[in-house]
Amino acid sequence: MVGGVIDRLERREHESGLTFTGHIRDPTGVHLFNVASFQPELHPDIEELLHRFEKGDRFLMLLVGRARWFETDDGGVFTSFRAEEFTVVDKDRYTHWLVDTAAATLRRLDAFEASMESDLTPAALEASGVPRDLVDGLILARGHYGEFDTENYRVGVLQGLSMALGSNAVIESAPAPEASGDQPTLAESVTEADDGGVASLESDPEKDVNEVILETILQRDEGSGVDYDTLVHACVMAGHQRETAEDAIDHLRDVDGAIIEPRFSFFQLLPE
Repeated sequence: MVGGVIDRLERREHESGLTFTGHIRDPTGVHLFNVASFQPELHPDIEELLHRFEKGDRFLMLLVGRARWFETDDGGVFTSFRAEEFTVVDKDRYTHWLVDTAAATLRRLDAFEASMESDLTPAALEASGVPRDLVDGLILARGHYGEFDTENYRVGVLQGLSMALGSNAVIESAPAPEASGDQPTLAESVTEADDGGVASLESDPEKDVNEVILETILQRDEGSGVDYDTLVHACVMAGHQRETAEDAIDHLRDVDGAIIEPRFSFFQLLPE
């Protein structure tokens, strides 16, 4: 299952019939999906979404699909999803889903790390601290994937929580991993950082928010773009509200075309 904002959607004609391809963008990147010609039962719904997209509407989707991947000769791996079900969701539902997913992911990562010094038997894994409901799946996962660096996944969790907290949705009962001592959870750390930054700002910005964004990219882009959080922070420090900064970034990218997003969450000025 993949969830995010629709980033691209188009219809294609082939000898075998109509197909549809699209991109869903979430906090970790862009995911390619398609609706095949042999799935005519999905065509009316995807046509409706295509009509909305072509009119300029951007919306959040949840999609369930069959994962596909292939490896190139040089070792590159490309993934996509063949859609089986999809639906449009509102921001509140998506925000809660992000937080629930972040908590569940952290729980599995903690279980994986706890298992690294243990034998791959149910009794040994439970003794090492792996929750009972994760034991069977962890044995299968360890056998299939082997060892991997969990840090990339933790960064993805942090990005998801940052997006959820930045949406201003009220999250009252989101589960979170236990923290030892007085150490804050990831969600609390993001909240405290945001609150601390906003509290010290003036409320009457002197510089236009678009000007702040463009100047920040011009000054800080060293070839790979400037990340989203840096742009938002620059706007906040200039006296603008976070929501104003987020809307301005979207407008400069999607409407004015003054900036581009060559990779997820990194922005550059439109080349002259």
